Amino acid sequence: MTQGRSIRLFLVDGTPNGLLTAEIMNWTGHVLTGPRSKLSELVQRPECGRTGIYFLVGPDPENSLRPLVYIGESDDVGTRLKQHNRPEAVSGSGGGKDFWEKVCLVTSKDQNLTKAHVKYLESLLIQNAGQVGRCKLINGTAHEYINLPESDRADMAFFVEQIRTVLPVLGFDFLRETSRPSRMPEEAPAAEPEASPRFTLEVPRHGIRATGQEIDGEFYVFKGSLARGSWVGTERGYQSLYNQLCEDGVLVEGSNGTRVFNEDQSFSSPSAAAAVVSGRSANGRISWKAEGSGMTYGEWQDQQVSAAAAQPEEMAPT
Repeated sequence: MTQGRSIRLFLVDGTPNGLLTAEIMNWTGHVLTGPRSKLSELVQRPECGRTGIYFLVGPDPENSLRPLVYIGESDDVGTRLKQHNRPEAVSGSGGGKDFWEKVCLVTSKDQNLTKAHVKYLESLLIQNAGQVGRCKLINGTAHEYINLPESDRADMAFFVEQIRTVLPVLGFDFLRETSRPSRMPEEAPAAEPEASPRFTLEVPRHGIRATGQEIDGEFYVFKGSLARGSWVGTERGYQSLYNQLCEDGVLVEGSNGTRVFNEDQSFSSPSAAAAVVSGRSANGRISWKAEGSGMTYGEWQDQQVSAAAAQPEEMAPT
């Protein structure tokens, strides 16, 4: 079982949409985040005068599934953020960026992060974000930076892991590693997150058959699964998701008017997965059925909850 962690969150101005700080016990890092509308307050914070790494995050108008992200470093983060706040068309090469709506900066409480450290961190984080594939990076390719002693590189690797732990808690998912379902569970390492049984969804009259699995809180539809050839439901709900997956080449044209999943695709819920497969709104709790037992996803989940609730009684001394 994964070790639990304590993260301390502080609402600086007492509101959930304002500035927020985060710290992990026994980690020297300090995280400060807030919306662009609060930038005038954020740059007055003492953290902004330190050496650190920062993330600019905003929506991608061409892809609703992934945000745009810029990863940067500076020995004076506040000054750099002021430059990025300038209008892009006016600033030219002056660093202005229009896309971002939120900012997150990471500094050190003991102020031991140096310029060399944050340049190395920037390189690692850009590589990580590119490998994870949950965002579109504005940076482009990462510059390899190896001019750091071995002991410092080990310290920065630990620092990156803490950043990747705390950012999803703050709503930034672009560094969260994607847990791929194992096609051969019997060969999967014991350390992998516990997965659900495999589920199937079939619509025989349209030649649709898809297989999926829930793992680490996400529902995956496997590569090779078939989906409806076009969206036939109402123009709302998951239609934009269906269209986006077609544009991204995840759903490609198949035979007999169907589409085929070109790769394993994660969804936020079984209903989102069922809707994309069916080409219309669908209740994933009853549409997906466990292979072998025929139990619906909802029945399987209820069984899991009931078993967990009964466990303390079974373990109690007689």
